[in-house]
Amino acid sequence: MAKPTLYGPGYSTYARAARLALEEKGVSYDLVEVDFMAGGMPDAHLARHPFAKVPALEHDGLMLYETAAIERYIDEAFDGPSLQPSNPAERARMTQIISIIDSYTYPCTVGDLVIQRLVQPMLGGAADEGIVEAALPEVDKSMAELERLLGDQEYLAGSALSLADLHLAPIFAYFVATPESKAIMENKPGLNAWWQRMESRESLEKTQPQLG
Repeated sequence: MAKPTLYGPGYSTYARAARLALEEKGVSYDLVEVDFMAGGMPDAHLARHPFAKVPALEHDGLMLYETAAIERYIDEAFDGPSLQPSNPAERARMTQIISIIDSYTYPCTVGDLVIQRLVQPMLGGAADEGIVEAALPEVDKSMAELERLLGDQEYLAGSALSLADLHLAPIFAYFVATPESKAIMENKPGLNAWWQRMESRESLEKTQPQLG
């Protein structure tokens, strides 16, 4: 079987989520950096992803985009530990949480808070405090629901690591680097314990983005 190629920048949360799946499965892969921060999305990548997003995965003649689809393909196409629960209820919960992350967690947490607090200063700009303040209630609401769904489990979809955990981890890594995260996470012991487990995983260490 040919080695898969992942197209996307190391700093992208979604590219990192796909890389985490590859790392957890023990799959050797090539990473082709696609940097869109400076000059926009390169034309070559638009041929892979017509909606100008990252990542895209190429493998055995298949060009695939959309992170959730890529993650599932990685889990099902390669040997290694399963990253999807066999129990129908737990698998449905995993799918639900991935949808929550994409629809509600990412936009306010990364699209608003992280961009303003971490990315804008790195690019030499200043945070828009209005965007930050407007985002905080939505971030807290999203994290509170993830805390509720996690309950007393070790992982988001049950007792074992799943794609839901890998989908959230890159977002969470940036979120906890913001000063606002401390207050939001004060009353979320489950997510705090979950993050301690996640950040110690070798896959997280190996995919740590190099910023600045």
